[in-house]
Amino acid sequence: MSKNKVIVLAVREGGMSKAEAARRYGVTRQWVHQLLARYDEQGEAGLEARSRRPRTSPQATSTQVRDRILALRTELAAKGLDAGAETIAAHLDREGLPAPASTTVRRILRAAGTVAPEPRKRPKSSLRRFEAAQPNETWQSDFTHWHLADGTDVEVIDFLDDHSRTLLHLTAHPRVTGPAVVEAFVDTAQEYGLPASTLTDNGMVYTTRLSGGKGGRNAFETLIASLGITQKNGSPGHPQTQGKIERFHQTLKKWLTGQPEAHTIADLNDQLAKFRHIYNHERPHRALNRQTPAQAYEATPKAAPAIAAQGQHFRVRTDRVDADGKATLRHAGRLRHLGIGRTHKHKRIILLVHDAEITALEHGTGEILAEFHIDPTKGYQPKKQNTPGPKTGGVNDVSPHP
Repeated sequence: MSKNKVIVLAVREGGMSKAEAARRYGVTRQWVHQLLARYDEQGEAGLEARSRRPRTSPQATSTQVRDRILALRTELAAKGLDAGAETIAAHLDREGLPAPASTTVRRILRAAGTVAPEPRKRPKSSLRRFEAAQPNETWQSDFTHWHLADGTDVEVIDFLDDHSRTLLHLTAHPRVTGPAVVEAFVDTAQEYGLPASTLTDNGMVYTTRLSGGKGGRNAFETLIASLGITQKNGSPGHPQTQGKIERFHQTLKKWLTGQPEAHTIADLNDQLAKFRHIYNHERPHRALNRQTPAQAYEATPKAAPAIAAQGQHFRVRTDRVDADGKATLRHAGRLRHLGIGRTHKHKRIILLVHDAEITALEHGTGEILAEFHIDPTKGYQPKKQNTPGPKTGGVNDVSPHP
């Protein structure tokens, strides 16, 4: 028999007063009065212990927010985008809705059956994350495989800023070749400036250091060395060095899987351009405290190659040698004509501009075609007479041109 029932029977059956029952059983007179009222209204059921939980909670997630959480889960997953608790909370913030803690979002998703239980993962505290301190301090680059609607295999190259996760470049090609890497890098540098360093794997399109010294440096190595950029390569068989870009490829392929299959490389590049905008400007990143990569990229001063840190102005651009063997470059407010030579007519070139010093490289090979020192009083600029010639045996021939 419960204590509450004993108190009620002592008053109703035993004739005990409320004050006396309260004194004997160590409760307040108000509690005795409340027990009697509950007994009269509900019988013995009214004497059972009740939850002390408040009937309403001002901190409870509203129905509107709860419904929006579930809707966002469906919408983001359908688009092939991250639909985790932290991402959903970030979207709620953007929409002006009160975003609960990510643990609350996760609880709502689990209760609705939209989250499949997973085995216990390695604790985050055990992970060591390496991250560049500034935008443009390190660019990671890699390429991955995808397919067109007819099953044709293609390759997608990307450049990713290590600090902000900004997707700097993303294009598809029949195959990623050395010239494609150089072109992607130059296009990216023209949009974002030059990085202080690059981080890639040891693929031959990035480095020839594992080729036993055969053939000398490739075009990409030659280009970034000319610009004072530090080249870093991951250890063979250790993809964790480029963990950010490896995880990015998973995100990219998840999104592409949810899109209509591209029939041509041009169609695929249109999709990649759309994804790049979403990734940089719309998708909050968990590792960036719910910022988008574009926000993180603009929030901090940019790093630059060592040569720029010394105060020298430099830039990089592409051009094509005309039929007369000249290329043009605007310098100090005037258009300069660079005499590269008729033997190189119609070649695609890369111009490296270091203040008044200009180096012209062949686009596909990285071979130095000509070097110039700009004379500000002249429009036509002859090349220096000690310009290196073609590569021989991996070392540039430095004999003067005739």
